[in-house]
Amino acid sequence: MNKKILPFLFVGYVLAENKLMLHVRREYFGNDIKIAHISDVHKRRFGKDNSRICRLISREKPDIIFITGDLVSRSERNFANTEKMLDGLCEIAPVYMIRGNHEKTSPPEIKKDFSEMVKRTDVTMLNNSSEEVRIKGRTIHIFGLAESRRVYKNGKSYRNLDIITTEVMNNLLGRCPDGETILLAHNPFFAKAYSQWGAEYTLSGHVHGGVIRLFGKGILSPERKFFPPYSKGVYDVDGMKLLVSGGIGKFRLFNPPEIVIYKI
Repeated sequence: MNKKILPFLFVGYVLAENKLMLHVRREYFGNDIKIAHISDVHKRRFGKDNSRICRLISREKPDIIFITGDLVSRSERNFANTEKMLDGLCEIAPVYMIRGNHEKTSPPEIKKDFSEMVKRTDVTMLNNSSEEVRIKGRTIHIFGLAESRRVYKNGKSYRNLDIITTEVMNNLLGRCPDGETILLAHNPFFAKAYSQWGAEYTLSGHVHGGVIRLFGKGILSPERKFFPPYSKGVYDVDGMKLLVSGGIGKFRLFNPPEIVIYKI
């Protein structure tokens, strides 16, 4: 192969991965309830109104859909496409959602517009709140964590950030109930606190798969830290399953955008 064309092939791959590829990753821990999980869409578009995302999820016939934050970026002003995507997802299955750090740090007028947009859909937004659902004979408690924005950034600095402990979890969500509990938490880095609180499954995003993945490891977190411990995949944390989506938006390399399908 002519070495001169290698840079062009590499650039072509990067463009294809960031603009065209959309992977469906499947993780099965049972054969009963099917969950579709998306996270960190940001400004990425796959088809008009993200119809490709809806179409791929529809083919999977999930029982429930979870969105774990950063559906939009903090600089977005127009949510018409996002609203149509949410309407499309709600036609497939019940949708439960939490905010990510981008939704938390948007200007006040954008936060208001985003909240009003979500209210026009059938999405259930969980804001340090919970819902009890009955699926295929099983009762499941779904909690949505809305942590402090200082968990992500302290003013303009990534130093001296807030941390999440079991005590913080109890203050925000109350004590974990008996029975099956699923926690939606945008940030996966406090997995031990989530496990100690009592979650059986925690679904997260935020890390974008580590941006660049080499040998199955994510390289960089949004907090500018190298080799984040939980970047993409399934982790066992003291008996809790931590399910981290690599997300859909933002630049990435060897780390295609993904929708994740779980069976529990």
